[in-house]
Amino acid sequence: MKYSPIRNSDDGYRHYKVDKDSLLLEYLIANANESRNKIKATLHGRGIKVDGKTVTQFDFQLKPGMSVSVSKSKKNEPFKSRYLKIVYEDRWLIVIEKNAGILSMAGGHAALNVKKILDNYLQHNRSRCNAHVVHRLDRDTSGLMVYAKDIETEKILEHNWHDIVYDRRYIAVLSREVIEDGGTISNWLKDNKAYITYSSDTDNGGKYAITHFHVLRRTTDYSLVEFKLETGRKNQIRVHAADMGHPVCGDPKYGNGDNPIQRLCLHAYILCFTHPITGERMEFETPIPSSFLSLFK
Repeated sequence: MKYSPIRNSDDGYRHYKVDKDSLLLEYLIANANESRNKIKATLHGRGIKVDGKTVTQFDFQLKPGMSVSVSKSKKNEPFKSRYLKIVYEDRWLIVIEKNAGILSMAGGHAALNVKKILDNYLQHNRSRCNAHVVHRLDRDTSGLMVYAKDIETEKILEHNWHDIVYDRRYIAVLSREVIEDGGTISNWLKDNKAYITYSSDTDNGGKYAITHFHVLRRTTDYSLVEFKLETGRKNQIRVHAADMGHPVCGDPKYGNGDNPIQRLCLHAYILCFTHPITGERMEFETPIPSSFLSLFK
């Protein structure tokens, strides 16, 4: 027996509600009124989502209550970019992993940025939405970021960022051996007229910043350190690492010239937040860059 979609929407997908245990391919053959080959092509082309998350495996296990979305177009081309990869996407937001060397959004004379790449991707997929910036990573910092796909989601994320995000951690390679196993750095951060952020142990009219750190590995030359942000200030980790006397390697602004792998050794590797619309706990983690680990063999 064939079932109609639970709703037809203007987001480029047909949406179905699962009513019994089934494998994804079997469910779609029974319900989507499409051939097996067409469904497999759509799966391969990243055109099928389960509960808002893109799924490509045909034997994905469906449970009652799950929602399945099937692209109305013949095929959504797999997203490919040398600058970023999409980690997660649903109708409200996109989580990406950014490579070092590209801005989060337009700025200065740089024509290419993550927002522009995502806007082009969404336009290509006829999603009828744009990527909205809710937080930033420095150009030379790599790692996890989230972008909203509509104004409402953007406003919720921006206005409630510190309540919604419950774990955000970075990994960094610091210059020389950090003796302490861990600790906390806290002070006030403020920009000077040259837009260099400096710290003060007393209130300098800037913003109070708190950073927790934990040393994972060390040699006499370098330390692999995890940073957990309690606040999110401009250049917070880079300034606080310099305050420790162990600046981030490859940092041209706050560093000491130590640049073993020819890049800023800072990577946002854990991002956990409560979904602004569904309330679901969203937890993402990327591997520590192999170039960082190569310094500790």
